[in-house]
Amino acid sequence: MKEYPIPQGVSPARGYSHVVAVTGGTTVYVAGQIALGPDGKIVGSDIAAQARQVFLNVRAALTAAGATFSDVVKMTTYVVGLDDAKLAAIREARKGFPPSAGPPASTLVGVSRLAMEGLLIEVEVVAVID
Repeated sequence: MKEYPIPQGVSPARGYSHVVAVTGGTTVYVAGQIALGPDGKIVGSDIAAQARQVFLNVRAALTAAGATFSDVVKMTTYVVGLDDAKLAAIREARKGFPPSAGPPASTLVGVSRLAMEGLLIEVEVVAVID
């Protein structure tokens, strides 16, 4: 079971939860997903296209484990050259993959580079299947 308590004295969360408490269930760890298509090539040269592919890959990984986005309790996003425009594009792409229970606890990290030249975003998640 998942609960989304709201901590006192902390600014309101926008698009994520400060806290997700989980009891029972099976934990699923999804390694960082990048914008590679089934052919192993980078999909898109802009953040919007890459973010969409990353979330498709996360969904495929969750599905393989019997989970969905509604089971995600923690999301960590790494973005090359993070700025407001990239953040807006990521938020827009993420709208296509909404959680049904509540938004996960999330961390967004700006980085100088990812594993392959040309990659702009990587997302890893932890999910709990009730």
